[in-house]
Amino acid sequence: MTTAPATTAHPTAAAGLRPSRPGARPAWEEEAGPVGKGLKGLTLSGICLLVLGPLWVVVVTSLSDAATVTDAGGLVVVPGHLTVRAYAEVLSGGAVTRAVLVSTGITLVGTAVSMTVSVLAAYGLSRPGSFAHRPILAMMMITMFFGAGLIPSYLLIQNLGLMDSYWSLILPGCVSVFNLLVLRSFFMGTAPELVDAARIDGAGEWRILWQVVLPLSRAVVAVISLFYAVGYWSSWFNASLYLNDQSRYPLQNVLNSFVLRHQAPTGMSQAINTGAVPGLSVQMAVMVIALVPVVCVYPFVQKHFQKGMLIGAVKG
Repeated sequence: MTTAPATTAHPTAAAGLRPSRPGARPAWEEEAGPVGKGLKGLTLSGICLLVLGPLWVVVVTSLSDAATVTDAGGLVVVPGHLTVRAYAEVLSGGAVTRAVLVSTGITLVGTAVSMTVSVLAAYGLSRPGSFAHRPILAMMMITMFFGAGLIPSYLLIQNLGLMDSYWSLILPGCVSVFNLLVLRSFFMGTAPELVDAARIDGAGEWRILWQVVLPLSRAVVAVISLFYAVGYWSSWFNASLYLNDQSRYPLQNVLNSFVLRHQAPTGMSQAINTGAVPGLSVQMAVMVIALVPVVCVYPFVQKHFQKGMLIGAVKG
């Protein structure tokens, strides 16, 4: 008498689920149905409203006249009578125009200095045979977790004679270790065959960096440059510490004084007090001016953003 062999039920079958086919894609990779597409559309629309809604209010308020701002009781959502009087007052001279020029100069010079130092340091640390690259890298990484503190940093800037100098806004944050590590990881991913071929042709390290490594690293260089530029443009804390002369303030500090402290920039107090220009419209106009450079530059770097960050983070 023979007995039939016992069969073991598949775990998913025992649970009442259909067993997955070999090589089948996960459910989240399958094409969404009508309901899923509708939910995705609603979610993305909601995110766009959350992002663009405040920007719309700021722009519309900056273009509104005194009557429209008064009727709205503050921030304007529905456009009324539009005027560029607030922008004309802001850009007609005085503290805001000077602050825009100061911020532009600091951003350009600071980004150039930061990228030069970061690229050179990252390339040196990415070469396996470079002198003491591991101890130097370890010391740099320590600064990511432990800082000197506010008072020692202030005393250092003071003893170096950088008070009331624009260099005090550039040198303290000249190098970001995180950005340097991203550049280093990307440089380490450069094909060794290309570097060896350049050395065989007689190229030195400077020529290899300039003609081999950097042309292959345009994506990550563009992204890190954007990071540095946005950091310099948006920075205001160092200026509040190291600049005693308010006439040398960058745009973000003027914006901070006007929006938070309600101190009108030089030359506009009379226009605001007489009601010729709403103070709220001028505040929003300064905010728009502070946002315009980033909004204009980002589209040109966006195509490199994902590639530069992902490849630089994965390799190495």
